[in-house]
Parts: sequence; structure tokens; C-alpha cells
Amino acid sequence: MLKSTENTNNLITALYCRLSVEDKKDKNGKQRRNIDESNSISNQKMILQRYADDHGFYNCKFYIDDGYTGTNFDRPAFKQMDADMRAGKIGVIIVKDQSRLGREHIKTNHLMEIVFHTYNVRFIAINDGYDSLNIKDMDFSGIRNYFNDFYAADTSKKIRAVQKAKGERGEHLGTAVPYGYLKNPEYKGSQKEHPYLIINPETAPVVKRIFELYAGGTGIRKICAILEREQIMSPSVYAFKRTGNRSGHPDLNNPFRWTQTTVRGMLGNQEYCGDTVNFKTYSKSNKLKKRLKNDAENIMVFENTHEAIVSRGLFDAVQKHFEGRKRPDQQGEMDKYAGYLFCGECGQKLYLHRCKSLAPEKNFFQCGGYQTKGGTHCSAHYIREQMLDEIVLGRVQKMTALARENPEEFYAMATENGEAEAKKFYAMAERQRNSLESRVKEIDKIIRCLYEDRVVGRITPERYDELACGYELEQTEIKQELESITARIAEMDMRDICVREFIENAKEIVDMDKLTPKILRAFVLRIDVYEKAEKFSRKCGNYIEVHYTFQPKPRTTSKTAVSTIAVLPIELQMAAINA
Repeated sequence: MLKSTENTNNLITALYCRLSVEDKKDKNGKQRRNIDESNSISNQKMILQRYADDHGFYNCKFYIDDGYTGTNFDRPAFKQMDADMRAGKIGVIIVKDQSRLGREHIKTNHLMEIVFHTYNVRFIAINDGYDSLNIKDMDFSGIRNYFNDFYAADTSKKIRAVQKAKGERGEHLGTAVPYGYLKNPEYKGSQKEHPYLIINPETAPVVKRIFELYAGGTGIRKICAILEREQIMSPSVYAFKRTGNRSGHPDLNNPFRWTQTTVRGMLGNQEYCGDTVNFKTYSKSNKLKKRLKNDAENIMVFENTHEAIVSRGLFDAVQKHFEGRKRPDQQGEMDKYAGYLFCGECGQKLYLHRCKSLAPEKNFFQCGGYQTKGGTHCSAHYIREQMLDEIVLGRVQKMTALARENPEEFYAMATENGEAEAKKFYAMAERQRNSLESRVKEIDKIIRCLYEDRVVGRITPERYDELACGYELEQTEIKQELESITARIAEMDMRDICVREFIENAKEIVDMDKLTPKILRAFVLRIDVYEKAEKFSRKCGNYIEVHYTFQPKPRTTSKTAVSTIAVLPIELQMAAINA
């Protein structure tokens, strides 16, 4: 065995320390106040330096990775040490134990058994009693690396279970706070007592303005230019100035530069309307840190857990814009009909066509199905934007005038029955629901009595199975009927709310000289454009069907479902025309 003093003094003795983020947290994933001294960086440095001094190792150099996991080797200090080793600068590597080098057993074994020997580097793990000069020490090193890996996987599994339970309770996951909010200092682990997020009075108005600008037809690029021109600090720079956090990679040389990615992410963040959204991403393994987008059915949304910055209606209107064509024109303006305009025959979106050589009054819409699949799928449904504006604005003006001037009559016709009829429906549905719920409880008691009769021998098992099966079938049918009644009540509640909101908006928005995104957002749900009765005719116009916000939403946009879209009652159509 070579003596330690025979190590060439010209080569570096690398003293490697590592402390992972997990080591700084408790079993619930919270930051520890007092980090375990046995694993702290200062303690590791002391142990390594003392060992080097006692065994005659000189020219020592510390390589420290503080806050880096051992399940992979993407660590800056380790990479530097690896580069120095491959350059022939290192003669000895000393660590507190093998887990400090790494917890991924395959790569750690490869380093200890092949790489270090290839570059003539002596490796020492003090607490494990391992020295690569002693062949006997290698007998259990692989097993020890495996258990280090198992420990990391087990810890990850426990943390995931805690986070899953926390997320399913509706608690906020992660530490990132969206721009516009602050972490609530009164939050103690339960949003039922105190919300995790509270409004930031400095930045919340900026968030609201971004939503209003986009809903008003301003494109994302133009929004970025407006914010930069007004010298509003970008979210990453604001976070750095306030907390010193560099996780957002702040560009301190351009503090007012807003990127389109940042604005687009904010516009799609449902937390701004007061909801907690959990499990948006996931990782496949504790060894793979890349986050993948979760499927919609696995994402959990808890509504109204904190104060909203934007209304749900405004947020939904912005998402509706994203469903249509999102590309702004040369001036940065968005197509105001994006997400609203559809083909009456095939259900595809209609797209706006405009260019520099085309006068604005000649901008036109065309069926997306016709554009992509040709005339065998659908026809062009050509209509000028200017003509569509006139038709839609005229109809909205008449409908809102009716709602504003005769709200009671409008309400009665819009709900297809009067307020008295609606109350009658609620009373009948409530009675029916109570009766069915009572029958469900009664059947539970009957089945319990039947089971007792079977146990004491009053009825045979065969007779019990026959009777119980019949009652359970009846109970299943009743529960299905209860679900149907609840759905009808919810639909009536929503229609009532929508009709009243329409009336309130009609009273608030009176001046309608020009069709704007605000008017569309307040009054229009969907617009269907049908082909002309005579194709290519210059005299025959397209049939336009406007669906208002107080009408039931279409269930789908496919060709077969166009007929399922609710049509206004004929009385209301005639009243609006004659208004």
C-alpha cells in the first residue's frame, strides 16, 4: 500500500462537499431552520480538512456544491472537479462519505471503479472507510452506493406523497408566487384559514391592465412595447429588486424589457382569477428533473381560494381569443372576432384575411375548413369584415335596447318562461329531489333489514340476493335521476345569472357607435355564418346567426352538432327586430 506522503505535491487534493436541497428540508418539504450539522457544508469542510492534515495531504482545494441533488451529476463544482481530473491536475479526491459524491448508483459505481482508476486518482470516503488503494474496501462499495440510491428514491417517494396529499386538499404547491401577488405572511398551511396568496398593490394593476389590453384587441407584442415604453419593470427584475431572487434570470441591463413568453404565460395563468391550480406538471422519476405537462384530467382546480386580480369573465374572454387565430396585424391589433366566428355548415372557425395591398374595408373572412380541405369539404363562406360589423352591431344594438328598456319582458322571453314559471320549476324540482333522496335512504334501511333477516335465518340467501339486487337496481336509477335534476337546476341557475348579467351590461354600455372587443365580450357568445343561398351572388347576402351570452353554450363545434345550438325563442327574435 502506498503511503499518503508519496502523493505528488504538485497535484491537487480535491476536497469535495455537497449538500442537497432535500437535506435542507424536513419531511413535509418545508425549509429547516436548523440544518443537520452532520451534513452541513461547514461540518464537511472541517472533517475533510482535518483528515487531509492528519494524513499528510497538501495542495488542498475545496469543490463545493451547496443546494444540488445527488441523484444526478449536473453540478457546477463537480463538473469543475471532473474537468481538472481529466486535465491531470488532481491526484486525490476526498469526500465525507460516498453519498456526497452521488446517490445515482450506476454513475457513482462507474466513477469509483473505472473513471478514477483511468486517471490515476485516489478516492477516499472517510466515514465509509473506503480507500481505492485498498482492494478489500471495494467489496461493499457497490452495495453501499445502491443503498444510497435507494434512500434518495425512498425520500423522493415520501415527499411526493406529502405533496400529493397537500395538492389534493387545495393547498398551494411550490414556492413560486405569480407576478401581481405576494405570499401571505399569515398563511400557516391551510388556505381555509388564510389564503396563500394576497394582492400586491404595486403589480396587480399591471396584471389587470395586460388582460384588459389583450381582451380589447391589443396583441402580445404591442403589449410588451407599451409596458417597456412606460418603463414598467419586468417580473424577473422586480422579483430580484424586491427579494434578491435570480431564478427568473433577470436582465438587469434591460429592466423594462418584457418578453412575449412572459406576457403569454400570464394571460393563461388561471390563478389570476382566484383559483389554485395544482399538478399542472409532473416528473417521471426522481432522477429526471424535466417537468412534463400533465393531462387535463389529472390537473386539479380549486376555485376562489384567494382574491382575484381579474374577473372570471375577463379571463374566459382572453382564453376564447386564444382559441381563434392569435396573430396580430402590422399595427399589433388582434382580430376581434377570434374565438367568436364559426362556419354554420361545418363548424370550423372563420379566419380573417388582410394584407398591406388590401384596403381595410376589403378585409374578409373565409371558412377554415374550406381553406385547409378544399371545396369538397365546405364552401368559402366569404363575407367582408365591414359588412359583418354592421350586421352584428345592428343586432346587438336592438337586443340590448330591448333588455335596457323592457327588462322584465326581456327576462321572461329570454328564459323561455316568466319569473313565476321559473319559481314554479325550482319548487317542483326541489320537491322531486327531496322525495328521491328520501327513497334512497329508505332503500338503504330495507337492504340492512334484509341482511339481518338473512343472518338470523328468516330468509334464504337466494331470496336475499334476489330482493337486494332489485332494490340496488332501483337505487341506482334514482341516483341517476337525482343527477339529472341537479344538472337541470344548475342549468337554470346559470341561465338566470347570464340573463341578469346581460341586462346589467345593456344598462351600462349604451354608446355603441362601433363594434369593439368589449361589446363582443359583454353580449356575444358565438356567431355562425352560413353560405349564401346563391353562391357567388353579389346581391344575396350570408345568413348570420348571433348567439348571445344569455343563451346556453353550444356543446361542440362539429358539423353534426350545429343543429344542437340553442336558438332564441321566436318571440324574442321578433321583439328584437321590432325594437
